Amino acid sequence: MRRWIFALLLLGLLGCWRSPAEAGPLPRVQAPLGEVQPVAPGFHPAPPLPQIRLNPPLPGLQWLVYLSNGHLEAAHGLLLVPQRERQPARLLSLAQQLVQRAFAARGSLAVVDVSLYQAEGYAGFGGPLPLFTASVPKTRLEEFLRLRPETLGLYDHLWLNPNEPLPPTRRPSRLAETIPTYEGSPQELQEQQVLQEAQRQKGPSRSSSLYYHGPPGSDKVALTFDDAVHPMYAPLLLEALSRARVKATFFLIGRNAEAYPYFVRDLAQAGHELANHTYHHVRLVGLPEEVIRDELTRTNQLIERLTGQKARFFRPPGGRYDTQVLRVARELGLSTAFWTDDPADFNNPGSGIIASRTLRHLRRGGIVLLHDNAQETLSVLEEIAHKARARGFILTTLSDQAGW
Repeated sequence: MRRWIFALLLLGLLGCWRSPAEAGPLPRVQAPLGEVQPVAPGFHPAPPLPQIRLNPPLPGLQWLVYLSNGHLEAAHGLLLVPQRERQPARLLSLAQQLVQRAFAARGSLAVVDVSLYQAEGYAGFGGPLPLFTASVPKTRLEEFLRLRPETLGLYDHLWLNPNEPLPPTRRPSRLAETIPTYEGSPQELQEQQVLQEAQRQKGPSRSSSLYYHGPPGSDKVALTFDDAVHPMYAPLLLEALSRARVKATFFLIGRNAEAYPYFVRDLAQAGHELANHTYHHVRLVGLPEEVIRDELTRTNQLIERLTGQKARFFRPPGGRYDTQVLRVARELGLSTAFWTDDPADFNNPGSGIIASRTLRHLRRGGIVLLHDNAQETLSVLEEIAHKARARGFILTTLSDQAGW
């Protein structure tokens, strides 16, 4: 009982003080509000991506869409292939046809990404992995077209499914990261809220293995992207961040990293930080401990195998967590990281609103939550970085912000 009273008093006292550097209260850790909705309240569908029409049509082509970040234009084509045609030579031939015809149909494209899936059993995101993926800049088109099955290894932006046993498919969560949500007893929730407020005042302690807020006296704001990596978006986001002269932390979904390993390597080579967002983007609370451990371990191992980097941070999908999730992450050497500011780019409110929300709530030691496949974010990253810099803030990675 004394512990409860002390915690409540401490939280009340801390809550009365607000630094002038703060842009507003933290998204206070909350208790679960009930069953997960399929989409967040107030969700606006993203504008449909424009299509490239091929004439004559390419059999099995589900879509060929394109997008620009204002400086670079990229496309992504998804093709379903019958099981009888899954030989490497046939997959390469289909990919070459698709890439060549996409560039011919739209001359302004700088990059074409392709994903070839087996038609039988195709289940979209969260289902069986693709058979073949590749990313082809226009400057490397001729190189890609010269490839043969025996020379696939010479092209570094291509992945051929090894047909080895892969982790069991788990249904991905569509839960949006809105507010960190602790699922546990009232006393445990109170302890999390006290810790969150203490970090706002003094900054994180590495020994706590929780990261709610960066050092409050620092001018460094951590820029984080969830759900990476995605074809078409990855080249656009990399180019936009390079133009903005900003490094960020990317929370990777292992399943995506498995199918597009070259984008993961591109992020690392550009100086961005790679972090863990589970293998299947599953809601972890309530799962058996061995499943939680498997989701995190596989993604940790994948990041290290692809880049040589060891992941330092983990973010639970939807921001849902409990003592078991925290313990498993800690035992795997991960600090569980949340955020202070969420402009809700997953809600597709418009590029101008995303920029204004982000800039309005910038704070010392803050952590901004964005998503790597939010099309409306791409065109305003340079504006956000420029205006943040003018106000004395540095957008950077979590590790750089923490000084770890």
